Amino acid sequence: MNRYRRQFLRRVLSTAALGLVSGAAMPTRLLAGTTSGTVQAGGLAGLFAGDFKLGTALSNTTLLAQNPDTEALVAREFSAITAENAMKWEEIHPQAETWDWQRADHFVDFGQRHKMYTIGHTLVWHSQMPESVFVDQHGRLRPAAEVQKTMEDHIATLTDRYHGKIQAWDVVNEAVTDSGEWRKSHWYNTLGEGYFARAFHLAREADANAELLYNDYSMHLPAKRDFALEQITRFRRKGMPVDGVGMQAHVHLDDPALAELEASIEAIAAAGLDVHITELDVDVLPKAYDYMGAEISTNFEYSDELNPFPEALPQKVADELAFRYESLFKLFLKHRDKIRRVSLWGTTDGESWKNDWPVVGRTNYPLIFDREGQPKQAYYSVAGLKSGTQRG
Repeated sequence: MNRYRRQFLRRVLSTAALGLVSGAAMPTRLLAGTTSGTVQAGGLAGLFAGDFKLGTALSNTTLLAQNPDTEALVAREFSAITAENAMKWEEIHPQAETWDWQRADHFVDFGQRHKMYTIGHTLVWHSQMPESVFVDQHGRLRPAAEVQKTMEDHIATLTDRYHGKIQAWDVVNEAVTDSGEWRKSHWYNTLGEGYFARAFHLAREADANAELLYNDYSMHLPAKRDFALEQITRFRRKGMPVDGVGMQAHVHLDDPALAELEASIEAIAAAGLDVHITELDVDVLPKAYDYMGAEISTNFEYSDELNPFPEALPQKVADELAFRYESLFKLFLKHRDKIRRVSLWGTTDGESWKNDWPVVGRTNYPLIFDREGQPKQAYYSVAGLKSGTQRG
């Protein structure tokens, strides 16, 4: 049994006997003495219930398999779910007259059954889009009015189907470059910057109660953060409805620095917006050519040097991963008054997108549950922050 697990179990069991657990509901049952033991009642979401919602992303594989063990794990440990891919345009609306609701319906039904805070992801994005939205069958760019009508119909149809069942929408995803300017996507090139505000207005018209978010990666970068907040603030003054900003938080073991993340948390809150940590994972593998972004179209050639742990994660790196998660959650707890939700981007290591991005065919270990769905040291380092077993 590893050190994190021993410390966590010892403290939880002793405080349970004394009735002294504070800041979280006490688990009613704990499986002790095995490597597969985990908090059973309330899980991590229960421990952090007084601080922020704790979420995960559900993959298409999970939604289609409907594996009872995986579903039980998600329902036990988390209070929020995001559709990793099921609601992206090419998945749910691949052709003008074709809608595929199977995965999205499973996702929403799961959230309803377990009374979870359910996030629709995403209404407008430059990636994973059918080219036919912007280009006709002859290869000609469609006129702006036609593209805008397509966007309006897509948002209206999707939000109407799940009205009252989605608590938050990632309305626009990744519209700003890391250097701090509008991404020159088909949306921008066809409709100009106005598409951004129009998407939020359409989402609010469709659902008066759902929280509306802008979501992006590398939001710790000052140029990107400042530009995004300037544009959001400018549009808000003109009446654009927006409730929060999602910081994706695809991080590495050693960067970005906590101070960079903290500066952005504070800046978003100072702009009068809720902070959502939306896609948290910690990459433990070597950076491919020092690439630090999260642009989905980026790909690098495979090499064994970039995939050093194909069989198992060395203990030293597992320790570093646990420490990184502990440090991140300490920061999130420090700013619990600003942060509405912390969501991991996936539940188990095996389903993480990091296994195939930005290099296809690697074996990564970025989450807090292993490939068998068992809690890792990182899990216990996070749980220990609420049970008093954190190191240092």
